[in-house]
Amino acid sequence: MPGLLIVRPADATETAEAWRVALQHEKGPVGLVLTRQKVPTLDRTKLAPAAGVAKGAYVLADAQGAPELILLATGSEVSLALAAHERLGKEGVRSRVVSMPCWQLFEAQPQSYRDSVIPPDVRARVSVEAASPFGWERYVGLDGAIIGVDKFGASAPGSEVMKKYGFTVDHVVETAKRVLKRK
Repeated sequence: MPGLLIVRPADATETAEAWRVALQHEKGPVGLVLTRQKVPTLDRTKLAPAAGVAKGAYVLADAQGAPELILLATGSEVSLALAAHERLGKEGVRSRVVSMPCWQLFEAQPQSYRDSVIPPDVRARVSVEAASPFGWERYVGLDGAIIGVDKFGASAPGSEVMKKYGFTVDHVVETAKRVLKRK
């Protein structure tokens, strides 16, 4: 929506940072898109601080050495991307998890910062968001994949709907491996 800053935080800590962003934003309204799902509070002693929310996206978890794959996620799907990252790491895949709560804030950052978060030379990318896939192509590129929702109508408990639409660790890992094979 033009003129509306949308922020979709991943956990309670990112929500507090998103609230800070909303209070300091002077260029129009801010929408905080929260979830009704039970999401874990991410362990910031092992992960990057949530202050990165102010930049729209930040490296939440990284590989030992240069990443070969980037998992981009927002909101309640960040914990799913982290679980996939952990499994991929055990299988020898060097992945990076980028929490991306606000595209508009990220796009306002200098190119050098954006490239440090999503390096142009790492073309194996997967986005994970339980929303429309529209727009994610600008971040995953031609070599990446988008896990999103392009249809409506499923009615069941939340966990069942998420499985139906492919929001599982298994599906994210399978998609990541498929993307890696393409590169």
